[in-house]
Amino acid sequence: MTQLLSMLVTGLSTGAIYALVALGLVLLYKAAGVVNFAHGSLLLLGAYVTARTWEPLGFPIAAGLGVLAAAAGALLVQRLLAHPMRDAAPVELAIMTIGVDILLATELNRRMGPDIIVLGHPWGGSAVRIGDVAVPANRIIALGVAAVIITLFLLAFRLTDWGAAMRAAAEDQEAAALVGVRLRRVVTVSWLLAGALAAVAGIFLAGSPTPGLTPAVGVIALRALPAAILGGLDSTTGALVGGLVVGVTESLAAGYQDELAVLGRGFDQVVPYLVMIVVLLVRPAGLFGTRAASRV
Repeated sequence: MTQLLSMLVTGLSTGAIYALVALGLVLLYKAAGVVNFAHGSLLLLGAYVTARTWEPLGFPIAAGLGVLAAAAGALLVQRLLAHPMRDAAPVELAIMTIGVDILLATELNRRMGPDIIVLGHPWGGSAVRIGDVAVPANRIIALGVAAVIITLFLLAFRLTDWGAAMRAAAEDQEAAALVGVRLRRVVTVSWLLAGALAAVAGIFLAGSPTPGLTPAVGVIALRALPAAILGGLDSTTGALVGGLVVGVTESLAAGYQDELAVLGRGFDQVVPYLVMIVVLLVRPAGLFGTRAASRV
C-alpha cells in the first residue's frame, strides 16, 4: 500500500508538470492551429537560463529570467516564422517547428555538453513525508505551483476578455475577426504564455529526484504531447486530465516494471504513447476534444 501511495503521489506531481506543457500546446493549437514540436526546446531554454544565472542572481530572479527567456524565444518563433507562414497548411507549420526544435536543441546541447547542471532549487533534495511515504519536496512544490497556475489560467480563460477572444478565435477565426477580435494579439499572447508555461515545467523537471539539467529533460517534456492529444488538442480541461493520466500511468508502469518485465525494460517510457493510441482508437478527438462534424 505504501508503494502504491508513493507511485500515485509521484505520478500526480509529474502529471501536473506534464499538464503545464500540454496546456501550452493546446493554447497554440486553439489560437493558431499550430502543433508546436519545438516546445521541448523552449522548455530546455528556460531551464538552461535559470541554471546559468542562479549563482550570481539567486534562484527566484534566475527562475524569472528563465521564464522570460522561454517566452521571448516563443515570441521570436511566432514573429519570424509562424506569422509569415500563417496561411500555410498545418503540416507545414508543424515541420517548421520541428526544424526550430532541431536547431535550438542542438545549440543548447553544445552549450551544456556532457555535464549535469544544477538549477539551485532552494529546497534541494529534501523530502516531505506523507504518512510512511517520503516524496521529494520538489515534486510537492511542483504539484502546488502547477495547481495554482492551471486554476488561474482556467479562471482567466472563462472570465476575462482575453479568454473570450481565445474561445471565439478557436471557434471561428473569420467570424471572430468580423466582431472585432484582434486575432494577432490573441496569437501573440498564446505564444508567450506557452513559452512561459514550458519554462516553469522545465525548472521543476530538472529538480529532485532528477540530479539536474541535461539535454534529456527536453526529450522527457515531449511526453506531454500524448497528454495533450489524448485529452483533446482543443481542450484546456483535456490538457489537465491528459497530463495527470500520463503521469500516473507512467509512474505505475515504472513502479511495477518487474511484474511487466515481459514487455521489456523501460516500458514506462513508451506507456504514454500506448495510452494515447488506446484512447484515440475509442475517441479519435481525444477525451474532451471537439468532434469534427462530417456531411454525408
